[in-house]
Amino acid sequence: MNNTLKSGAFALTLGMASMMANASDTMSFVSWGGSTQEAQEQAWAMPFTATSGIKVIQDGPTDYGKLKAMVESGNVQWDLVDVEADFAYRAAAEGLLEPLDFSVIDTTNVDPRFVSDYGIGSFYFSFVLAFNKSRLSNEPSSWDQLFDLDTYPGKRALYKWPSPGVLEMALIADGVEPADLYPLDLDRAFAKLDTIKDDIIWWGGGAQSQQLLASGEASMGMFWNGRVFSLQEDGLPVGISWSDNLVMSDFLVIPKGAKNKDAAMKFLAYSTSAQGQADFATLTAYSPINTQSSDLIDDGLNAYLPTSYADDQVSLDYQYWAKNGQEISARWNNWLLK
Repeated sequence: MNNTLKSGAFALTLGMASMMANASDTMSFVSWGGSTQEAQEQAWAMPFTATSGIKVIQDGPTDYGKLKAMVESGNVQWDLVDVEADFAYRAAAEGLLEPLDFSVIDTTNVDPRFVSDYGIGSFYFSFVLAFNKSRLSNEPSSWDQLFDLDTYPGKRALYKWPSPGVLEMALIADGVEPADLYPLDLDRAFAKLDTIKDDIIWWGGGAQSQQLLASGEASMGMFWNGRVFSLQEDGLPVGISWSDNLVMSDFLVIPKGAKNKDAAMKFLAYSTSAQGQADFATLTAYSPINTQSSDLIDDGLNAYLPTSYADDQVSLDYQYWAKNGQEISARWNNWLLK
């Protein structure tokens, strides 16, 4: 997932005392850092420790190369890791993850889009079309209007990484029905992006995207819904369209050979419970993957969550990206340099 989660330096290392603790009494949780990991600690780790007695040591940031090296060396220091969904599928195929114990983890009320044998969604969010009202006399409402520079002038703020989202957005804007997106027509997607390439400002993190939109440097673009919500909460003149919002998710996974696998299973079960997901959503404005959580969230907040716009959602194919993402990324990088 995603780079909004990669902001901030929340790299707490395992202390010597924790390393010496009884394995049944402690475990490590690894995520991307910043405010999101702080919310994960508050919403999940603290109440889990209070009820189970298992101490959760925060570590990070998530590093795929480090995870793979740990597993291959047999010296796994991480127990539960927050990763991007496409990596979860790819890592499972490469034998890097433990299969989940569904006698411990209850997925009865978990959205099936975010459940696999080796990982479960930690939360989900959407790429949405958002715009600065002070910069536009017309308010856009669909992805195709992002490519209409005459009616909606100004720079476009787009996510600088291809996987997944940007190419799907371009294809939908070009008239492809969401049900027909995969396999991606890469030639068509890149051709569509070519039409506005000179007017794109690329962003790689959530804070940068907010600055572009709030300042009006970009009149419109694609953004993570939680970042748009934050700007609206601050009273900035920012509008949003949920039409064809593109659903993204992070997954929680257990590295193969994790020393505290049983504790990690229990923590994963709590993290994906109705209460755990509701508490996290309340702190972050990211959507819960547990279908029972919405009843535990304030109605005012629910109006800003992708769960309230399910009829307009486009579910991205993480398994497709797990298989094809590296090849697409190579083409993407070459395209950016042209």
